[in-house]
Amino acid sequence: MKKTLLCVATSIAALPMLTHADSPYFSLQDGDGFKRFSVSVGALHVMPQGKAQPFRVNTSVKEGEVAKNGDIKVDTVLNNLNEDVDQRLLADALKVLGFVTGGNLSSGLSGSSTISGLESWDNPGTGLEADDVTTLGIMTNYFFTDNISFEMKAGIPPKVDLQGKGKIYAPFAAIATPQIGNLPLEFLNIDLKNNIFITDLEAHGPAASARAWTPAFEFQYHFGKTGVNKFRPYVGVGMMYAYFNELEINPQTEKDLIAAGHMIANIKEGNAGASLEGKKSSANPKVKLEATDAFAPIATVGFTYDFNDKWFAVGSVSYAHLKNETTITVKDATHGELIKSTADIEINPILAYAGVGYRF
Repeated sequence: MKKTLLCVATSIAALPMLTHADSPYFSLQDGDGFKRFSVSVGALHVMPQGKAQPFRVNTSVKEGEVAKNGDIKVDTVLNNLNEDVDQRLLADALKVLGFVTGGNLSSGLSGSSTISGLESWDNPGTGLEADDVTTLGIMTNYFFTDNISFEMKAGIPPKVDLQGKGKIYAPFAAIATPQIGNLPLEFLNIDLKNNIFITDLEAHGPAASARAWTPAFEFQYHFGKTGVNKFRPYVGVGMMYAYFNELEINPQTEKDLIAAGHMIANIKEGNAGASLEGKKSSANPKVKLEATDAFAPIATVGFTYDFNDKWFAVGSVSYAHLKNETTITVKDATHGELIKSTADIEINPILAYAGVGYRF
């Protein structure tokens, strides 16, 4: 009886080994039969799903700041009158004055302005959106068991175009007070209001570009069993880290932002009239584009198909909830930061991967 029980127990213990050894697929080695490491390379196509988020602009011109107007053309004043206020008599008087002065108001007549609207404002309908891009993907996997693994996702960092959306305007408003000599004529106050065009983010191709480094790691669960199932679906969850460098801004957009920097510098230098006329200041504005790093959760569904115990095909689709912030600054050595514009970039990419791998 004891010998019979011992034979049965021995047979049951040996059954998995006999089953795997007789498998028509491939023979098993290395413990339970699975190989600890794998690596694959293939095409990685990234499809951002996020929508443009509006730019918020701040300048060094504070709300209610008083600035000298300097020399200014009468037509400039007329073209920037607040249309919500009836100033027809004032407009007629300015036309007569312009006829007498040859169309110009000197700094002795133009006086000063109390400026509003330029300290901070939002730009609805503007923003940046990342384009689709394809690069070489590299995936490495370490298997703790036949079903549970740890994967590192990487690839050749692609250059990503950022498409601009919308036009940016500056909501300029001011109360201009003329003067004679040093005597302000407040009873002749001029109400000015206009949306000053800054740049069209869609007009000149991609508004910016950046090189994207997006390594990710995941813990994955693989269904099925090595040596038994050639086709093995899997799921995974993990974290992605995004880093952006080699940021470049569209040359025409950069030119427009430099002009906006001169506009703000003119106000700071006491030439508010020149800012309305698009004249250069004594400043030397420089534009800088920056993007923050970001972490994002990532989830994957995929499959592997084994050709033999070493070579396999792999395909997967991943989604990462990724958002970072882009900042554009216009600075000058004398005046410091003239303009700062920030916008979130919702990337939220779907990543499609197809490749060939090797286990060892």
